[in-house]
Amino acid sequence: MTVEASAQLGYSGTTIAPLGILEIALLVLYLTPRVAPLGAVLWTAYLGGAVATHFRVGNPLFTHMLFPTYVAALLWAGLWLRDARVRALLGRIR
Repeated sequence: MTVEASAQLGYSGTTIAPLGILEIALLVLYLTPRVAPLGAVLWTAYLGGAVATHFRVGNPLFTHMLFPTYVAALLWAGLWLRDARVRALLGRIR
């Protein structure tokens, strides 16, 4: 099923394992308090690639194309809740 979904998005089956390893590495960064903001930035970049992929294949906007954006917003919301450095940084942006 994963191979079929990847093929529909234009990725070969050989890319599944490296992408999974990358996702695990990003998750470890995100869950490590000292480097969590870096993990969130890298996750956001990764999810931006997912948006570009869905755009390229012409998937529906709200259900497919923007779904990675929703996930990124949840990642940043979770980081904002648990990291005072992020709250302080975002508080200064106004």
